[in-house]
Amino acid sequence: MHYIWILILTAFWTIILGFIGILFSLFETKKGSSLGAFARIWAKLILFFSGVSYSVTGLDNLELNKNYIFAGNHASGLDILLAFGCLPFWLVSIAKKELKSIPILGFVMSKAGHIFVDRKNRERALETLEQAKESLKENPRSVLLFPEGTRTRDGSLGPFKKGGLLLGVDTGIPIVPIAFCKTFEALDKGTFRMNNQPIELRIGSPISSDNYSFESRKELATIIRNEVKTLLNN
Repeated sequence: MHYIWILILTAFWTIILGFIGILFSLFETKKGSSLGAFARIWAKLILFFSGVSYSVTGLDNLELNKNYIFAGNHASGLDILLAFGCLPFWLVSIAKKELKSIPILGFVMSKAGHIFVDRKNRERALETLEQAKESLKENPRSVLLFPEGTRTRDGSLGPFKKGGLLLGVDTGIPIVPIAFCKTFEALDKGTFRMNNQPIELRIGSPISSDNYSFESRKELATIIRNEVKTLLNN
């Protein structure tokens, strides 16, 4: 199986479902919620037609009528599909701003309420996160966050950055540690070849953000990282 096939499926379903989702969004009161629903279908279809075997554990830790900040390790491009396919929420990601310039994909993500951050400009990144906090308060939704900031190069879990986790602190949204298991091993880095093995999303228990502040953000990042590490090692 080749990763290029997943890229083709991603482009195809992004165009088809993105167009349908935007049509639906013209008639909705919560702008972006329809695209959030179509994003789950999008991920499931790509995983199905690519033949990737996947599973999810820990959904019983969550309440489906709530919103969460999902914070996990970033091992490969499969993480995005696994998160959107397995988490039954209106989910948006904190993504690098370069994705916004990709035709169709960037437009659909913008309409769906995803958050684009300039990783090369710390000041602008912080400004974007401030805007995101207000947006989440006005239009609540769940957020997918990769606190490492980038994909792992060797499969190990890197240090967690504190900035994105402050979204939970400042909005009161609980933070949920999640672990993407075997997604690094499933995709040979630097190639388009994939290994035919199951991948899994493991979900931990929500951590209340009410007990933390800007001053204790480092402690929060350490706690979340340790929880993700435990999930990976289970």
